[in-house]
Order: sequence, then C-alpha cells, then structure tokens
Amino acid sequence: MKKILSKPESLKDAVLSYCSGCGHGIIHRLVAECIDELVVREKTIAVAPVGCAVFAYDYFNFDVTEAPHGRPPAVATGIKRTNPDKFVFTYQGDGDIAAIGMAETIHAANRGENITILFVNNANYGMTGGQMAPTTLIGQVTETTPFGRNPEREGYPIKLCELLSTLEGTTYLERVAIYNPRNIIKAKKAIKKAFQCQIDGKGFSLVEVISNCPVDWGMTPLDSIKWVEETFIKSFPLRTVKDKINSDI
Repeated sequence: MKKILSKPESLKDAVLSYCSGCGHGIIHRLVAECIDELVVREKTIAVAPVGCAVFAYDYFNFDVTEAPHGRPPAVATGIKRTNPDKFVFTYQGDGDIAAIGMAETIHAANRGENITILFVNNANYGMTGGQMAPTTLIGQVTETTPFGRNPEREGYPIKLCELLSTLEGTTYLERVAIYNPRNIIKAKKAIKKAFQCQIDGKGFSLVEVISNCPVDWGMTPLDSIKWVEETFIKSFPLRTVKDKINSDI
C-alpha cells in the first residue's frame, strides 16, 4: 500500500494544548510541511510569542526561542543579523503583533528585515479569555466589549497587512484562512512563498492567517467555521496585499 501522508519531520510527537476547533494545530502542520519541503529544518530558528502559541517549542522539531510579549520581530531581527545564514521566522497572535508589539512590527517591516512573520488573527485575545483585540470586528462581542465593539469607543479593527503595505520595506504580504480544505491549500502556498522570499534574500514577508477560536467566540467549532466564512473574512478579505518578489527590489 502506498503511503500518501505522514507526520512532518519538523513536528514533534506531542499532544497540542490548543482548544477544540482552534486553528493553531492546522497552521503548525502547514509550517512544518513547508520547512520540510524547503529543506531548511536544520537551520531554522523560530521566535515564539506570548499568547496561545507560547509553547510552540514543545511542538516544532527545530530551534525555537521565546520573546517577551510583542518583541518577536526585534528578537528575530537580532538573530537574523548575527546569523544571516539561518532561516528565521516569528509566530504571533493579534495581541502580540498588533497591540503591545505594534512598534516592533512596524519598524522591522519598515527596515525591510529579511525575516518572515506568521500572524495568526482570531480577532480576540485567545490565551487570556477572549478580550477585545486590535483586530476585533465592529459589533463583535468579547469579554471587554459585552455589547459589541463600538468604533466611537474602541476604534476600528486594524488591518495589519494593509497598514504595512504602505511601507517601502515590505516585500510580500498576504491574508489567508484555514476554514476549509481549499483555503488550507492556499494558506500553505502563501506560507511557503513567504519562506522562499526570505531564503532568496528578498526582504520582509508576512502572512496573516484568519483562524478559528470557537471557545472564546462562544461557538461550536462548526459555527465558528460558518462565522469566519460569513462574517470574519468580509471585514478581513482574503487576498495578496503586496507582492514585490518578482520585481527588482
């Protein structure tokens, strides 16, 4: 019998601690598959965030370091500049990257650092119980917006890819999702393209992955999939926001 699927070498034999229906497990697998296919596992260094993926080093079978809350882009910058032969990426949530870490994100992007950022957007602070995040949708109910996010009170959702696209230092920015097989395939292609961007020395790349968070959204896993498709991606449309990879940069 022909074997058609196996565990990626870049994933450890470990039970994930994520909630039922959470998208992190799918994203971890996509990352691991891309690392294996690009044959960079032995020179990969990932930077884990403070957030749901804080224990990423327990799941990935390559070097992973921890960074203070919001500081992965700064840590990744230091690692890449002192070890330019290494493959360096950060794995961050919306609070880590767009709230406490917004300054580090913007300045790393503006400098055009040759690193890759994977940004998992689930529209709330997942690890701490579902409070409002910079990406929370207008009208979305969270622990800190019990009547729904009001733009007059809490402002508007931050669309990070569009924000970073205005900076000269950014090379590749794409928003994808993982709520069905078709989009999972597209997400993997985007992640692999962003990784290749760094390998080829093309500069700063970021992939935003729209992810389910059914527990903190107060939904079943199935309902969370429907909400992503019917509501979430209307506010955060799936698209390539910027692509300078094949141009002279």
